[in-house]
Amino acid sequence: MAEDRLRIALTVYRGNPTSGGQGVYTAELARRLVARGHSVTVVSGPPYPALAESIRLEPLGGLDLLRQPDPFRRPRLDELTDAYDLAEVALLATGAFPDPRAFGLRFRAWWRREGHRFDLVHDNQSLTPAHAELVRDGVPVVAAIHHPITVDRQLALAAAGSVKERIGLRRFFGFVPMQVRTARVMPRVLTVSSASARDISRELGVARSRLRVVPIGVDAEVFRPLEGVQRTATLLATTASADVPLKGLGVLLLALARLPSDVELVVMGPRREGSPIEALIGQLGLGERVHLVGAVSRERMVEVYASAAVAVVPSMYEGFSLPAVEAMACGVPLVATTGGALAEVVGGLAPQVPPGDPVALAQAIAAQLADPAGARERAASARSRVLARYSWDEAARRTEQVYREVLEA
Repeated sequence: MAEDRLRIALTVYRGNPTSGGQGVYTAELARRLVARGHSVTVVSGPPYPALAESIRLEPLGGLDLLRQPDPFRRPRLDELTDAYDLAEVALLATGAFPDPRAFGLRFRAWWRREGHRFDLVHDNQSLTPAHAELVRDGVPVVAAIHHPITVDRQLALAAAGSVKERIGLRRFFGFVPMQVRTARVMPRVLTVSSASARDISRELGVARSRLRVVPIGVDAEVFRPLEGVQRTATLLATTASADVPLKGLGVLLLALARLPSDVELVVMGPRREGSPIEALIGQLGLGERVHLVGAVSRERMVEVYASAAVAVVPSMYEGFSLPAVEAMACGVPLVATTGGALAEVVGGLAPQVPPGDPVALAQAIAAQLADPAGARERAASARSRVLARYSWDEAARRTEQVYREVLEA
């Protein structure tokens, strides 16, 4: 099979690019695999990915019960069309995040009808019992895990303000043991950095011999410096793909409060109803200095980076960090933490501080703002690093190598 065109089923329980890195990974990798001559069908739950015309989408349906602006909504009776919908509602009623389990039930039924059309399954962080069953049945399966979900759970529990909230979070993360069990039986697990591989092995118990590191990429035709755009000397920009403690936005706000009053911050990314971030902005008196612009297009993100003096990645942990490499590709000076893989990705070309330290973060930002010439020089080197190391074409080539490894085992 060494030179055969592969028929790939790429599964993802949530695929929209605004859902975070897994949506971007799905769309970009699928496009590059098709360019290499393969056939890719993306099998997704809602919200669905924005795919190139060359890629087939199999929407499995779902109620998307946590969608904004009405999370934990009660579906209408006419929305409940099958047993899978009822199972999804029942899961949410227990306080659990229902999407991975509900997707797995729908995927199992779909595969029984359609699985004969494919050479292998590439799962993007669904890790359902249905995927484990495929492995037991001899179906070639490759799983992608961008970082261990146990880290999200640990940080969310640490940030919880009450016993009631901690109980709710434990219920919400009830899908984690399912994903851990599934990860351990995957013949190969792709991840995006050496740091993530180390942590997946430690946290999830995946054998190191089954892990393969394939860094993801950035679309350098989109994420690039813009000519003729004037940087605002006191403007910061950050991207938070999810409104959760993992992303460290609260720490950045605490750092901003320590900076001169003319320093402002643009925050790109979705906000959830009742987020503590807005309350923190009020408590710190930052209402006039913080601009929550919500989820934006890639083109608008590039414009914001072009006008900013510094981009900040304040994450507590990152398995890779698309926000970091996208900012680096745009040529904007960067300040980041050392959380997870960030030191590995940034490569010493931007100031970095320990995660969760607003004092150190404020000092690093102030130093970048005070030295615009040095910041520009470091930013140019950082862009060169991204162009040399983080290509979606290379990610697709190396992913295909792992496919061949599994198929020939």
